Amino acid sequence: MRNWSYFAVLAGCLVGAGWLEVGLRTRVAQRAGRLVLTLLPVVAIFCAWDAYAISRGHWWFDPAQTTGFIAFAGIPIEEVAFFIVIPICAVLTLEGVRSVT
Repeated sequence: MRNWSYFAVLAGCLVGAGWLEVGLRTRVAQRAGRLVLTLLPVVAIFCAWDAYAISRGHWWFDPAQTTGFIAFAGIPIEEVAFFIVIPICAVLTLEGVRSVT
């Protein structure tokens, strides 16, 4: 069960920020195109960075703490999910603050 803890943390982040979409009506989901344009460079740059670090032996992931599903270039699916979930939470938080102020 320990190998699913990364996903559990990401789910907790989504729950913690996700209520802003409904509670404060941030309308992030309604502007999905803008969200995708925000996520694309983040995911591309950080996945490239991880792939490079993994290939050089500077970075690795403990197999006991990941699910074992590899997205590409040795990057676990959890890491790719991190690069998607955390920016979404940041955008939700920013839009939540904007809607209140």
